[in-house]
Amino acid sequence: MSELLITVDAALGDLTGQLTRVLREAVRAGRLTAGSKVPATRAMAGQLGVSRGVVVEAYAQLVAEGYLVAAHGSGTRVAPGIARPAPAAPPAAVEAAPAYDLKPGTPDLAAFPRAAWLAATRRALASAENQRFGYGDPVGLPRLRAELAGHLARARAAAAGPGEVTVVGGVAQGLSLLIAVLALHGHHRFAVEDPCSPGTLSLLRAHGVEPVGVPVDEEGLDVSALAATGATVALVTPAHQYPTGVVLAPARRGELLTWAKETGGYVVEDDYDAEFRYDREPVGCLQGLAPDLVIHLGSLSKSLAPGLRLGWALLPPALAPDFHHAKHYADLGTGVIEQLAFAELLSGGGYHRHLRTVRAQYHRRRDALLDGLREHLPAAGVHGVAAGLHLYLALPPGTAEDLTVARAASAGVRVEAVAPMRLRPGPPALALGYGALPPHRLTRAAQLLAEAVNGA
Repeated sequence: MSELLITVDAALGDLTGQLTRVLREAVRAGRLTAGSKVPATRAMAGQLGVSRGVVVEAYAQLVAEGYLVAAHGSGTRVAPGIARPAPAAPPAAVEAAPAYDLKPGTPDLAAFPRAAWLAATRRALASAENQRFGYGDPVGLPRLRAELAGHLARARAAAAGPGEVTVVGGVAQGLSLLIAVLALHGHHRFAVEDPCSPGTLSLLRAHGVEPVGVPVDEEGLDVSALAATGATVALVTPAHQYPTGVVLAPARRGELLTWAKETGGYVVEDDYDAEFRYDREPVGCLQGLAPDLVIHLGSLSKSLAPGLRLGWALLPPALAPDFHHAKHYADLGTGVIEQLAFAELLSGGGYHRHLRTVRAQYHRRRDALLDGLREHLPAAGVHGVAAGLHLYLALPPGTAEDLTVARAASAGVRVEAVAPMRLRPGPPALALGYGALPPHRLTRAAQLLAEAVNGA
């Protein structure tokens, strides 16, 4: 046993715990093999300079855990059937972080309002009743639901009271729950905008749904093409379509709601990027026009930080009970402290002040990237309205997307090709995010990107 270099340190205390851990790891690593005999407790105690009781307790713990087997007359041995782990694979090479990260849809995480969030958390914890920290209503804390209902009515023209608001762990969780709930109601065919977020495509497929693509033009989703798909659920980003950046036109909004009413279907509205419109006030949400036909999903992933995993869903009455049931068994409720803090941030005006600050910041960054592209890459075209955290860049005809992305990466610029976002082939294009970089770096990124495009 001495060759195993088993030692304990009295200065660290808990000698039994130390010995237990050392022996457990020796078995796991295969240094003590199945069937091998460990020293008698008295011999082990003498070797380590500890009391015999320390060794007896350590052996007993490992016997209870199944690492050792004690048999009368044959001593204590390593238990059979504990496989030695395979040698660890060499660590993968770590890809260097891009110098200019233009990943679309990424907010400036450094702009997270830490002081305001901390103050809101302190106020919430100081005033919260003790029972708030138990299992609460899985659809959300009443105070946050009330604050969200008011905020969405003011900022997004939503038609929902606190009873219609469900707090979820972001749009991804909301959509995941909806897939199962809609299936219960006979809806299995989902249409999506083409192109659309690759994350949405992956999520649907992970839940066994193969999305049907519907073309997007300069007025948004082509509703006449939607009607031909046979789908009864349409997922849309009407405030700022991802990735093309267009807004669903007024006539199309009416056509889409008529489609839902006539087919008995539903519109799932991902209120993507709705907080950030730079040329005018944002268009109100679809849900406000037809609460019985539209399922509205929103989150804090772009406005505050995706790591919060905090969002909301506005459900038609016909779906709400089943959705609440699904939410209950998904997680027993969203984190209480985050809900309390966000409710405080809403009620105290901190969220509105934060949005006003970052809206101006993102506007400047968008302008800087636009100016850089116009100067260095005039042959490309920017589509969409002045909104959100990304640009849709239509590349010159014949440009190879993959080669452009690779050349840009070699120059330290990360960009996203649009091809993986399509369900049918389309012209070459890139989606460029500008939320995470200051204006001067965006100008330089545009210059490097232009070199990559021209070289491809």
